[in-house]
Amino acid sequence: MSLTDNDAERLTELSTEAADPRFAEIDRMPVADLAAMMNEVDASVPAAVARELPRITAAIEAATARMKSGGRLVYVGAGTPGRIGVLDASECPPTFSTPPEQVFAIIAGGPGAVVSPIEGAEDDPQAGASAIDDAAIGPLDTVIGIASSGRTPYVVAAVRRARERGALTVGLSCNPDTLLSAAAEYGIEVLVGPELISGSTRLKAGTAQKLVLNMFSTIIMVQLGKTYGNLMVDVKATNVKLRERAIRIVRSITNTDREGALTALRSAGFNVKRAVLALRLGLSDADARAALDEADGSLRAALEEQR
Repeated sequence: MSLTDNDAERLTELSTEAADPRFAEIDRMPVADLAAMMNEVDASVPAAVARELPRITAAIEAATARMKSGGRLVYVGAGTPGRIGVLDASECPPTFSTPPEQVFAIIAGGPGAVVSPIEGAEDDPQAGASAIDDAAIGPLDTVIGIASSGRTPYVVAAVRRARERGALTVGLSCNPDTLLSAAAEYGIEVLVGPELISGSTRLKAGTAQKLVLNMFSTIIMVQLGKTYGNLMVDVKATNVKLRERAIRIVRSITNTDREGALTALRSAGFNVKRAVLALRLGLSDADARAALDEADGSLRAALEEQR
C-alpha cells in the first residue's frame, strides 16, 4: 500500500514524527548527560497519561462490565504497540490465572512479528479486519487498538470491524484527533510530544501505552476479584518464587505458620483462595470450590458470605 501526497503530508504533521530541536545534538553528548536527559523526558509521560484519566476510567468501567459477563480483552497493534499488547496480555495468566483466551493480543504480521519486524504488515487494512473476524469478536468483547500515530491502517480497520461486530472499542494513540479515536467508541490520546529520537515511538509513546494497558488489565482483574486487597490471590504457582509468594499470601491472610500454609496449599492444589478458605473457615477443598463459585471467584465475597 503506497502513500498519496496527502497521506505523506499528514504523517509529517504528527507530533510523534516531529523533530524536537532540544535533542538536535544528542549524538555529541556525554553518556551521563544523555541518560539524565532521557530520564527527564520520560518523567513527562505519567503527566500525559494523567490528563487522559477520565477517558481511561470510563473505558475501563465499560470493559469491566462486559468481562463480568464473560467477555474477552483483546489488544490489536502493529510494531512496537503490537509487542506491548502481547507483553501485557501474556502477563495475565501467571499473575491472575486467566485462561489464555480471556486476554490476548493480535499483532500485524502474526506471532512472528513479535521478534522479527514485519513493518509492512501495518499497512494492510483488510488483514486487520480479517483478524477480528478470525477471532470471532462479539458484543461481550473489548478490543483496544494501539497505534502511536493513531492512523495505522491495520489497527484502524481492526477497530472499525470490531465495532461493527458489536464489541466495545478503544483507540489508544499519542496524537490528537486521530482516525483511530474516530473509529473507536472510546478514544484515548496520550499526547507525549516528539521523541528524543525523532519518530522512535518505542520511547515515550511506548512507555505511555504500557502504562495505560497496565491500568486496563490490572484494574479489570481487581474488579473481577483477582486480588484480595493488594495480594495476588490468583497467582499461578508454577515455580519456586511463585510458590513462596503463595505461601506468604496465605500466611498473611490467615495468620498461620509456614507449615500450616504449605499443608493447606498442597491440599488445595496450590490454589491460594481455596487454601485461605480452608484455614479461615475450616472448609473442605470441595466446599471451598463451591463457595468461590457462589462468590464469582471473589475471595473477599466468599469469606463474607460464609461467616
